[in-house]
Amino acid sequence: MSLQQDTNIWRWLFSTTNGAVLPGERYIHTSGKTQAKSGSFDRNVEFLNLLPKRGPNAFSAFCEALRETQQQHLEALILKTMSNLSHEIARLEHCHESDLPYPASESCNSKRPRWLEPIEDSLDNRDGPSIPPVKYCTPEFYHNHQHLAYKLTSEPRGLALILSNVRFSSEKDLEYRAGGDVDCASLEMLFRHLGYQVTIFRDQTAQEMQNALERFSKLRDHRDVDSCIIALLSHGVEGGVYGSDGKLLELQEAFRLFDNANCPNLQNKPKMFFIQACRGDELDRGVDQRDGKGRSDSPGCEESDANKEESLKLRLPTCSDMICGYACLKGTAAMRNTKRGSWYVEALTSVFAEDSQHTHVADMLVKVNRQIKQREGYAPGTEFHRCKEMSEYCSTLCRDLYLFPGYLPGK
Repeated sequence: MSLQQDTNIWRWLFSTTNGAVLPGERYIHTSGKTQAKSGSFDRNVEFLNLLPKRGPNAFSAFCEALRETQQQHLEALILKTMSNLSHEIARLEHCHESDLPYPASESCNSKRPRWLEPIEDSLDNRDGPSIPPVKYCTPEFYHNHQHLAYKLTSEPRGLALILSNVRFSSEKDLEYRAGGDVDCASLEMLFRHLGYQVTIFRDQTAQEMQNALERFSKLRDHRDVDSCIIALLSHGVEGGVYGSDGKLLELQEAFRLFDNANCPNLQNKPKMFFIQACRGDELDRGVDQRDGKGRSDSPGCEESDANKEESLKLRLPTCSDMICGYACLKGTAAMRNTKRGSWYVEALTSVFAEDSQHTHVADMLVKVNRQIKQREGYAPGTEFHRCKEMSEYCSTLCRDLYLFPGYLPGK
């Protein structure tokens, strides 16, 4: 069901904003009925009744108006409410509480007990997701750090693509990814607030995902921006993520589409990938920490080659300037809370919103790792209780990747 096509849902959505004054008339021309309402509450109700009828771009324009009028908190509330409502609708469509080993809010698999599923999912004892606003960097910070960093000043900063699969065909017995819509909404808002133009495709087959990535990699608009982001949210195995049809999209093929040979419009520009998917079936049960300080030895640095013959024409390695964050380690399962979304995306959005004003991406992913390391599953009576997860990232970045949120030269 499309939330933009159901005026009753919009009316209910508006009630969550407690009658706050909403912008949008300069983006969306409404009928005379709106102006005829006597009070701001009535006018806003009428506005939200008309919004779903103003075309496919109306909602994006509405969110942009909220941001430009310094009402990001309302945008966050609406996106969060939409995600929670989508989850509830899907849960009611797919689940019958009497069939479940847990209460309906905790599991959506009526075929067998939750702890027998080697699939990206887990529970803990926290409430719904919290999406903080992105903090902007100062002009002083930009000028002090831009000389060692990638150029990242274009408007938009870059193009972002999110492929989010939550519903799957029955052939592979892949369960509904409860909480997956929360991840998608959280990342969409994060990327938009970081200055990216975001495109989302939901519940795509493996071939449709491949086609979407190919089209995205060939966009001419990449020439005019300074970076790009790709987020893949699905079930997965080591080296691949599942399409909605249960077939695999190979990650190396996805990366290849954006390398220097196949995507010349993004040469020397940073490309960020975020993979929220399992990389195997093994559940990390964790180990008890031994008392005493940890110890590590740092290997010596290898000397650089010298006196190399210069080529007449500058050459690039086939693959460079990429960084990829993974929700979990090779062979292990990723954890996802059915209400808050996945552990990894929650940590990612929290850290990037708070720290991108003064921290480069690699260091932020280290902080994400630290938060994931500290988190622990809560599902008493199952093997998920006190389970662990460890995220990681790999990088071929050649400069510091600061996102410089909110900074635009000359403005």
